[in-house]
Amino acid sequence: MQQASHAYPRAVLFDLLTALLDSWTVWNAAAGSEAKGRAWRAEYLRLTYGCGAYVPYEQLVQEAARNTGMAGSAPDALEAQWDTLPAWDGARELLLALKPHCRLAVVTNCSKRLGHRAAARLGIDWDVVITSEEAGFYKPDPRPYRMALDQLGVRAQDAAFVAGSGYDMFGTSAVGLRTYWHNRVGLSLPQGAPPPELQAPTLDAALPWLQSFAE
Repeated sequence: MQQASHAYPRAVLFDLLTALLDSWTVWNAAAGSEAKGRAWRAEYLRLTYGCGAYVPYEQLVQEAARNTGMAGSAPDALEAQWDTLPAWDGARELLLALKPHCRLAVVTNCSKRLGHRAAARLGIDWDVVITSEEAGFYKPDPRPYRMALDQLGVRAQDAAFVAGSGYDMFGTSAVGLRTYWHNRVGLSLPQGAPPPELQAPTLDAALPWLQSFAE
């Protein structure tokens, strides 16, 4: 019997803290409740996606905590639990399935120090890890995505992106990256954001989508 052939992209780039890792649970624990954690995280995302040029990640986390009435200890609690960030179901399995066929990269809105620690939680030998600190800009500015592609030596049309936030669609569309949105917590697409090529609440459909990339 003839085996089915697959047409993978040359590289797959991933958002880290929402597409592959369940950072929501850790934020909620640091905040003391899901409601407080969601409010704090939403304010942090608003600040991050609105600032463009890099401002220290830890500073934005602290500012978002102040703006939402969090206890002053919340940002320290978040960092103390950083190395417990759990992977979403299917994340490691997807990466292991892709590793023989594609180069793998992270593009994350984070400091270099915390971003590389979080990337190590997946247990994968990444080809490239780009943080907003290293790129000098936060997503969805195109520069972090382009920096990853440049370091991979891959054109945007030969790569794909797995997003965790709808804001990524602004950046991936500007760069020309086909995008799968792993919308685990049911976020709304930000106003004016282009739709992803595929959206799903799990990573289950990501591998078939990537296997038929060039078809």
